[in-house]
Amino acid sequence: MSVTDVSKADGSTPQSSPTGAGDVAGAPSEGPGPGFLGRHRRLVAAAIGIGAVAGFIHFVVPELNALGPTVHRLRAGDPKWLAVGVVLEAFSLAGYVALFRTVFSCHGVRFGWKASYQITMAGVVASKLFAAAGAGGVALTVWALRAAGLSARTVARRVLAFEFFLYGVYTAALIVVGVGLRSGLFGGQAPWTLTVVPAILAAIAIALLLSMRALPKDFERRLKPLAGSGRARRVLARLASAPWAVRGGLNTAFSLVGERKPWLIGAVAYWGFDIATLWACFHAFGSPPPVAVVVMAYFLGALANVLPLPGGLGGVEAGMVGAFIAFGTPTSLALLAVLAYRLISFWLPTVPGAAAYLQLRRTVGAWRVEMAERTRSAYAPITRTLR
Repeated sequence: MSVTDVSKADGSTPQSSPTGAGDVAGAPSEGPGPGFLGRHRRLVAAAIGIGAVAGFIHFVVPELNALGPTVHRLRAGDPKWLAVGVVLEAFSLAGYVALFRTVFSCHGVRFGWKASYQITMAGVVASKLFAAAGAGGVALTVWALRAAGLSARTVARRVLAFEFFLYGVYTAALIVVGVGLRSGLFGGQAPWTLTVVPAILAAIAIALLLSMRALPKDFERRLKPLAGSGRARRVLARLASAPWAVRGGLNTAFSLVGERKPWLIGAVAYWGFDIATLWACFHAFGSPPPVAVVVMAYFLGALANVLPLPGGLGGVEAGMVGAFIAFGTPTSLALLAVLAYRLISFWLPTVPGAAAYLQLRRTVGAWRVEMAERTRSAYAPITRTLR
């Protein structure tokens, strides 16, 4: 993969450091030596793996045994509507790529569409294999961003900002649609526990998050006198750093909004087209429930992604189907539509995502070679476009 270098327009001497501008100075110093996780990585990884397998057996196998006759009925779906679902899912992934490119092009590193595609698609596959709130995808994304030359502090803030954009849409939708259904503004049944309760919890989450912006700049320094010595000091230091990191991510997100970046709309496109895929799958097997019900049941079912199952497999399906049934959707229709949707959303990115991962490994290798060459040069260009 080629990397095109763009020098500073005024011809001034560029930085020689490959890290992001403004993120090296004042960066936190290295903490204490490796703790339990650092010393027992293999043991922890084995425990997580065993837990994931146990969860898969517990959640997924009963679902597969019970849905055998229903799975055979998937062949009766309208192929035209299923094809529409595939196209809509592709648009959802395109929105994800666009949001990534907008958020992470910063500090002298501009990601092209090809590099953005490789990182996001590889990350999507990693998230599906290790579903726990997208941890696998985040780890792979951080690895690629660090190889591209962004500093650890920049990566941390930008990853948080990226998640804030995605889940800001998520929580806002829970509030708007939940209140709209309960008040009668939107059509469809409106159980209190599936509309008002999620809306209240989402509002609380947003309020707590935004309150982090009110933290004083010397928040961590003020807490230091309260800490004792040894483990207590380390625990308090970590607790103090968490809200400060959130504050930095929020500031980055608001800064991007202030710059009026048009492709921030990718956050809405990602969720919107994915929900539209589910809506198309309902059409493939019958009449879909009201749009507001589809949106609310989708977001409630998506909460199962926090389970440590491959791709949330089993948990998401059960959550969505249960939500649709609670909203009054016929059981058989909900099962067929959700299963068809999950087949599309899970498998469509898998093959191109695996290919993107292999391409990304080569791309990252090229970035590291060129980064080493820039480090040796006294006139390394500030701005780089990674294609």
